[in-house]
Amino acid sequence: MAFEPPRRLVRALRESAPDGDGWLERLPGTAERAVALRELTVERVQVPGGRSSLVVLVRRPDGTPAVLKLAPPRARPESERAALAHWGGLGAVELLEPAVTEGVLFLERLHPDVSVRSLPEAKALLEAAGTLRRLWVEPPGDHVFETVAERTGRQATAMRGAAAGAAGLVDAALAAREELLAAPPERRLLHGTFRQSKVLAGERMPWLAVGPDPVVGECAFDLARLVRDRVEDLIASPSGAATTRRRVKRLAESLDVDQERLRGWTLFRAVESGVRALRVGRPRDGELLLEFAGWL
Repeated sequence: MAFEPPRRLVRALRESAPDGDGWLERLPGTAERAVALRELTVERVQVPGGRSSLVVLVRRPDGTPAVLKLAPPRARPESERAALAHWGGLGAVELLEPAVTEGVLFLERLHPDVSVRSLPEAKALLEAAGTLRRLWVEPPGDHVFETVAERTGRQATAMRGAAAGAAGLVDAALAAREELLAAPPERRLLHGTFRQSKVLAGERMPWLAVGPDPVVGECAFDLARLVRDRVEDLIASPSGAATTRRRVKRLAESLDVDQERLRGWTLFRAVESGVRALRVGRPRDGELLLEFAGWL
């Protein structure tokens, strides 16, 4: 089978590394070797797929469905492997083998086309939040995960060169980060990039998280990305700003997270994503995110 990377993946990788690192060119051969090593039968490449990895639906020699996920080093697949191993299938997709090939994850098969986004919005938020709560555990004592301070420090550096039109929001976001990091209240293993589309239907549990970019820090940081889910719908709604504020309050209360800390991290993460989208040539996404951030 030809392992053709989906256009979405190719476009996203070229945005993040315009000069390339050869990973895409090596990908077909890497996928073929990973399949042969495990004696798998390939069903199909998941399309449109994600923005940071190739997902291949396969069957094991005994016919059991599974997934091969191949990701470049910049997507931190070994960090994802370590987090999935630590969670052990509780709240997240199960890792089916220890490290065999760097950058290749062999995973439990969920229902790839059924995420909580298929539910009505209120129900989707409830189910997503419940899944996220199960992931918030103590990190391993010898963990090598990035911390929230480290990750947002890199992001803050990139944000400082933002376009003049976003300068006010960038200043507010950076100030919020400094205040939040002055007294972080907890240290948990976080999903890192959690949103409704990262929660898929499963067999052994109704909903399980996939695709973490794990980080260690406070729970409000993780929850912040969920606040802006379906941002296009929020922006299109005449009550979008009020709905956003109610969502911050409801999510904070349901997961015992400080509301102001959640608001602060939501502001920082929305501005960071908006500025990054503008920088890589996605102006519509950037403008939506910055408009959303302005409501906070």
